[in-house]
Amino acid sequence: MKSLAVLGSTGSIGVTTLDVVARFADRFRVVALAAGRNVERLAEQVRQFEPALVATGDEAGAEALRAAVPDYRGEILVGIDGITRVATAAGADLVISALVGALGLGPTLAAIEAGKDVALANKEVLVVAGELVQAAAKRRGVNVFPIDSEHNAIYQAMQGHRRSDVRRVILTASGGPFLRTSLADLHVATPEQALRHPTWKMGAKITIDSSTLMNKGLEVIEAHWLFDLPPEQIDVVIHPQSIVHSMVEYVDGSVIAQLGIPDMAVPISFILAYPERLPLDHLPSLNLVEAGRLEFLAPDLERFPCLGLAYDALRARGSVPAVLNAANEVLVESFLNRTIGYLDIPRIARAVVERHGGISEPTLEALLAADAWARDAARSLAASPAEARA
Repeated sequence: MKSLAVLGSTGSIGVTTLDVVARFADRFRVVALAAGRNVERLAEQVRQFEPALVATGDEAGAEALRAAVPDYRGEILVGIDGITRVATAAGADLVISALVGALGLGPTLAAIEAGKDVALANKEVLVVAGELVQAAAKRRGVNVFPIDSEHNAIYQAMQGHRRSDVRRVILTASGGPFLRTSLADLHVATPEQALRHPTWKMGAKITIDSSTLMNKGLEVIEAHWLFDLPPEQIDVVIHPQSIVHSMVEYVDGSVIAQLGIPDMAVPISFILAYPERLPLDHLPSLNLVEAGRLEFLAPDLERFPCLGLAYDALRARGSVPAVLNAANEVLVESFLNRTIGYLDIPRIARAVVERHGGISEPTLEALLAADAWARDAARSLAASPAEARA
């Protein structure tokens, strides 16, 4: 039986992970959970899985959890220290890293240093500190498995093949709700429109990132660190049907693709049971006849400038990806709060990156400092958007 610790248990990835666990209770057990402010859902998970450790975002959440599960005999922890304790929980064979944003970096690194294999759904961990994370994983002899559907698809398509035979990987993107929206209409796009993803059900932040293609840009950076490939060997195509999750082209011209219905239970279950596969009989089979035509389009960088920003950040390396990621997190929140417009997200993100001097070989402390600086800069420019045009 494999023992799991889940960081971000009340988010979409965490909930799907625990659903898979519940379906295969003879294969997995949950030893620790960490979540933010959704105490009601966390309480349900505690009752169902009875983990030894639980962490909440703050003391108020911990008090509410104690009140909700008065018979719970495990330990309730608080804040980043508590989350880190969950990430390093004794007995955990695999840590699911699904916290939103850069918050997951410290706990994920702690899990690796503790000798835990990590299933990574939080792409920001590698975007911010990919070199440090992979160096730690190599030093400790642990695996970093991708849960993101695209990277998981690449991982599957590479099974049984030599990494040296890879010509390129091709990440697919749905194009989000604004694939065919005019630039004029994007100027007045609302959060409600941006949150109407056509194929995937995800959290608010990642859904906005999908609409701007920042999500795909961050995945390009993540793919660089996961598969040790330069930017020139990582391509992106728009695939609105979200059936082909990604592809790998080999040096002989062969292209191997991973296809499936757009349900995160598939990549999650693949990593949980790796190298086995679990029978997900509750999911429908992919029907290509019903799917009909599959489209593949080149991304329009005028419509999706965030993708170009991410490629530029990857080429710049050092602290620049961390700065771009931090600025984007702040700007997405500002857009959701209606303090900036939709097209202000890429415009202000570019301004923040341009104002950052860049650190070529940053330490973890330097990366965290760059992250904090970028958040302050983004908040300042979001409060005075005209300043970003200067």
